Amino acid sequence: MPVVTTRLPLFPLNSVLFPGLVLPLNVFEERYRAMMRELLKTPEEEQRQFAVVAIRDGLEVAPSAPGLPDQTALPEHGPAAGFGDDPLKAFHTMGCVADAATIREREDGGFEVLATGTTRVRIHSVDASGAFLTAEVEEVPEESGEGAGTLAEGVLRAFRSYQKRLAGARERSLSTGAELPDDPSVVSYLVAAAAVLDTATKQRLLAAPDTAARLRDELTLLRSETAIIRNLPSLPATDLTRGTTSLN
Repeated sequence: MPVVTTRLPLFPLNSVLFPGLVLPLNVFEERYRAMMRELLKTPEEEQRQFAVVAIRDGLEVAPSAPGLPDQTALPEHGPAAGFGDDPLKAFHTMGCVADAATIREREDGGFEVLATGTTRVRIHSVDASGAFLTAEVEEVPEESGEGAGTLAEGVLRAFRSYQKRLAGARERSLSTGAELPDDPSVVSYLVAAAAVLDTATKQRLLAAPDTAARLRDELTLLRSETAIIRNLPSLPATDLTRGTTSLN
């Protein structure tokens, strides 16, 4: 059966976007401004979609000044600046489609964007020939896997315990700000997004073969992290559905 792919604008980040996660963006680089101007050409009643992928190597923002040790080096420009000669190698292969509900242009030409993750995609190729990166992507369906429902119940219990430990470490009252879901796949993505984990671990959770596998991994992680938090004086605050605003 042939693989069905589509081409989408590509927005690399130093973080992982999950389906259902709200993504605020502060767009100031020209390559990403160009992307937003192109997306604005799509009628409001249609989806303004782009793919978000986590960076293996490189920077979200191209260097703006000569780097060390070569003070004469010029800053990089262009859609692939900061990602090397083969941008595909700089990114993880599993990403997430983002649907931009709001794209607001500022007076300085930058954009404030509010998008939501929708579906996982596998990155097949990256094109740097235009004003911004585009990627050929294949949608990756979410399979349930065996025992997802029971695992989700266990993960929710572990997550509540984890939240209580986080609240204690932050010396504040526990407040989720939202009702926790029942759907196993939604639970798995919510926990992956909300837990205080490094990018590599979050990427592993995004790329899990099915919901049950992701939940099993999360159950182990939550139990381990909850035990570790007992010895930590403080931790950064984490919102359940919204990532921090990414500066680009």
